[in-house]
Amino acid sequence: MKTSDRKSILMLSLTAIIWGAAFVAQSVGMDYVGPFTFNAARSFLGGLVLIPFILLTDRLAVKNGGRSSAPATREEKRTLLMGGILCGAALCAASGAQQMGIAYTTVGKAGFITALYIVLVPVAGIFLGNRPGRGVWMGVALAVAGLYLLCITDGFSIGGGDLLMLLCAAFFSLQILLVDHFSPRVDCVRLACLQFMVSGVLSLILMFLAGERPAPADLAAAWAPILYAGVLSSGVGYTLQAVGQKNTDPTIASLAMSLESVFSVLAGWVLLGQALSLREAIGCLLMFVAIVLAQLPARSPAGAAAAVSQTKNAS
Repeated sequence: MKTSDRKSILMLSLTAIIWGAAFVAQSVGMDYVGPFTFNAARSFLGGLVLIPFILLTDRLAVKNGGRSSAPATREEKRTLLMGGILCGAALCAASGAQQMGIAYTTVGKAGFITALYIVLVPVAGIFLGNRPGRGVWMGVALAVAGLYLLCITDGFSIGGGDLLMLLCAAFFSLQILLVDHFSPRVDCVRLACLQFMVSGVLSLILMFLAGERPAPADLAAAWAPILYAGVLSSGVGYTLQAVGQKNTDPTIASLAMSLESVFSVLAGWVLLGQALSLREAIGCLLMFVAIVLAQLPARSPAGAAAAVSQTKNAS
C-alpha cells in the first residue's frame, strides 16, 4: 500500500479547488459553444501547455547528469501509449457527460453528484478482489439518501442533467482507477499530456458527429472559460492528480479530491449566485458524509487501523 506525504496531499487538495471552480467555467462556456467543442478545445489546450514543461524538465535532468523521463524501452513506450489511450477515453466519456449535464443542473449539484465517484471507486474494488469495509456500505446508503434529496423531485422524477452527472461519476471512477494503475509505471506528466490529446481527438470526432459547428466568433467569446478549463483544470489539475496519486494511497487521494464538491457549491454561489434549497443542502450534506465514510480506514478484529485501498488490486 502506498503511503501519503504532506506535499502530495496538498497537491490533491489544490486540484480539488481548481476543479471546483472549473464547474463555473464549464457552465459559462456552454453559453457560447457546444459540450464537445468545449471539451475538445480544453483538452488540446491542456495537452499543449504541458509540452514545454516536459521539454524543460528533460533538459534540466540531462544537464544535471540525470536522464530524460521519456520511455526508453519498447515495453515502457507501450505502457505509456496504452495508459494514455485508456485514460484519455475514460476522461472523454466522463467530461462529455459532465459538460452536457451541467447545462441542465446547477453548479453545486453537478459538483456533488460528480463527487459520487468517491463512493463508486471502493465499490468497484469488489470486481478487483477487494472487499469494501463497513464504512463504504454506510457511505453508499447515505449517498443514495443524499441523491434522493438532491435530485428526485416531489413527482418522483430525476432530471436529465442529474442522470448525466451520475454517468459522469461512473466514468470518472474508471479514470481514477486507470490513473492509479498507470501513474507509478510511467512519467506522470507525459501520461497526462497524452491523456488530454486522446480526449481532444475523441471529443473532436464527437463534435462533428453531434453536428456542432462552432464559429470563430463563438470560440472567441468563450476564451476565458476555455482558458481556465484548459490550462488550470486540465493542464494543471489533472497533472497534479497524476503526480499526487503516484505517492499517495488512493483512499487518501480520493478523499482529498472529493473537496471539489464543496468548492463547486461555493464557486456557484459566489460567482453565479446559484443557491441550494434546504432540501438540496441536506442532500449535499448527506453525500459529503457518505464520501468521508467511504474513505475511512477499516479496522482489523484487533482494532488496529488498517487503511483500505480501493484500487490496491488494480495494479
